[in-house]
Amino acid sequence: MEWLDALILGIVQGLAEYLPISSSGHLEIFREILGIDLPSDKVLQFDLILHAATVLSTIVVLWPMFKKLCVSFFTFKRDYDFYYVCKILVSCIPVAIVGLCFKEFVESFFGSGLTIVGSCLLVTALLLSFAHYTGMKEDKGMVSAAKGRDITWWDAFIIGCAQAVAVLPGLSRSGTTIATGILIGDKREKVASFSFLMVIIPILGEALLDVKEIISTPAAQGDNVVSATALIIGFAASFIVGCCACKWMLNLVKKGKLIWFAVYCVVMGIICLLWQ
Repeated sequence: MEWLDALILGIVQGLAEYLPISSSGHLEIFREILGIDLPSDKVLQFDLILHAATVLSTIVVLWPMFKKLCVSFFTFKRDYDFYYVCKILVSCIPVAIVGLCFKEFVESFFGSGLTIVGSCLLVTALLLSFAHYTGMKEDKGMVSAAKGRDITWWDAFIIGCAQAVAVLPGLSRSGTTIATGILIGDKREKVASFSFLMVIIPILGEALLDVKEIISTPAAQGDNVVSATALIIGFAASFIVGCCACKWMLNLVKKGKLIWFAVYCVVMGIICLLWQ
């Protein structure tokens, strides 16, 4: 992989992680366009580095909230912030089960072409459309958006299940979790922040395990590997673009403007299916 390829993929990841258009799906699309051919394990390793960069951008953008949550949780204050972190931990249970029990099955979908990506993008579009029209009903006063409930323990688990399903390439994690939260009646701005924070634990945990595996298993001579330069450039691009995209997406969710991303996902989904 050339440094320019890594730069492009880093920019794509930074944008698509927060916009509800599927970062994993778009990484697959751009690998196809750029003609990047890597083994599935190398694809996942590089993607995890990019995801770790966007997780770091989440922490930077939401730092005041993140710091307050950490202080409350690690000092056992038993206040709202403490239980908010506990709800995040509950939301991580489904994706942890998928990661531990179905990792090889999920990995088989990566690097296998654009049919799965296109199909999942269409599912993402459907979810975003449902969420958009639910929000329109709220805005018209049928169910006041301002009075939408805070995230409950059960809501956290349901949103966590949505995140677990969204490991498939083309099924947007942010889009799926935000849409799920809106559909079950949570406040739009609350579910957006929760969606961005809930991914921190599983992504960093997986990234740390992957780094350990890379260190303990040196690449064999002739392996098609990703260079350190490419990793650094991809990480930096993903982090910088991710900071901007995170702020943008938080504002878009508050305004309820998700339908345009649904239209985009339909178009890209059809293109992927035709391309394949």
